[in-house]
Amino acid sequence: MSARWKLDHSDWGCDMAGRDLARRGVSRRGFMKSGALALVGTSAIPAFLTRSVMAEVTTAAANKKKLVVLFQRGACDGLSVVVPYQEKNYYAMRPTIAIKQDQVLDLDGRFGLHPAMAAFKPLYEQGHLAIVHAAGSPDTTRSHFDAQDYMESGTPGLKATPDGWLNRALRDEKTSGKESAFRAVALGTQLPRTLQGKLPAIAIANVADFSVGGRGPATSPISDAFQAMYDQSSDAVLHGTGAETFEAVKMLKAADPAHYQPAAGIVYPNTPFGNNLKQVAQLMKANLGVEAAFSDIGNWDTHQNQGNVNGQLANRLKEFSESIAAFWKDMGDDAENITVVTMSEFGRTARQNGTGGTDHGHGNVMFVLGGGVKGGKVYGKWPGLDNDQLNEGRDLAVTTDFRNVLGEAAYRTLGSRNLDAVFPGAKIDPRNFLNFS
Repeated sequence: MSARWKLDHSDWGCDMAGRDLARRGVSRRGFMKSGALALVGTSAIPAFLTRSVMAEVTTAAANKKKLVVLFQRGACDGLSVVVPYQEKNYYAMRPTIAIKQDQVLDLDGRFGLHPAMAAFKPLYEQGHLAIVHAAGSPDTTRSHFDAQDYMESGTPGLKATPDGWLNRALRDEKTSGKESAFRAVALGTQLPRTLQGKLPAIAIANVADFSVGGRGPATSPISDAFQAMYDQSSDAVLHGTGAETFEAVKMLKAADPAHYQPAAGIVYPNTPFGNNLKQVAQLMKANLGVEAAFSDIGNWDTHQNQGNVNGQLANRLKEFSESIAAFWKDMGDDAENITVVTMSEFGRTARQNGTGGTDHGHGNVMFVLGGGVKGGKVYGKWPGLDNDQLNEGRDLAVTTDFRNVLGEAAYRTLGSRNLDAVFPGAKIDPRNFLNFS
């Protein structure tokens, strides 16, 4: 019987704590699986939740590079994000939703940012932000579910892959000494496909929930219930792994999450995505040993009333770019060791539809932001938007496999060298990198 199964089992011999969780709408099983802290791994859970003291964690991770992966769920319209404003057919195919040439934030005389992404322009001009256009998956599915699964597993067209590419990339990294419980972190209630695998990772919905212990009004219902469950349990498995879990929670408490303040002058958008990135910054600044972090932002599926300079897409792009820019500035000098990469499952049709929106497409745009990034450039081979250049006569074609972008980020940032294991079947060769870093 595996430790993972036992952790999910509800018969923990701690009825009082269980009833306390139940009163708060949290089951004992649900607390571990999808609560504020979700621990996911194999039967060897104690291997990653080591009882490291803060000094050891700080020494081990202080100088390491960090990778932040951001997923735009719903298929973002890359043609309105980074506009190919020299393409005449772009305007012919989008009579009401196109971003006009005099409205874009010019990048290089060929492409321009959507005006709602003004927060990205200084990052591009400073050489920190690189753009990869016409990027995407070689798989042609137009299913959100399948495309997201393929991108997160890193194996397009193969549904049987048991783990995520980022989990494999971290396993491929050569490490020394003890590993932090916070080595791989996702902001959310459940661990994303990207981080699932043999190397256990943590999903945190809200770091402020972890004011652990019974000291004063700052303690949270979840942390109080967890401590009660741990204290009253006679289950050897809970005490075997629970003690280490609780140690990780105490490490997080030391970061004083309830009183975190961003750097002077930095204001994150008060949205779930903005708050997630603020918490990523907090975890990294606390020197908890974070090497990889994941967050996502949804509502990119603009089938109707997409808008142009204003509208639902513009609003999403403003939140997206301002959140990332705030995170970058908040990290200060530490940003030099951070790489941020963004992706979406596929792009949208080159032509607008009859309801002022766009449908599921193919090629898209990815952003790479980092201290070691050779930014200020739009990378990739541009396929064109003439009718005979479109994928299946309707979409921007893919000329850069998304795995090549993620592979370069993992290679340069995490030190992953066995890219055949990280992206099986992709045949990624570092000699063929775009060299954006």
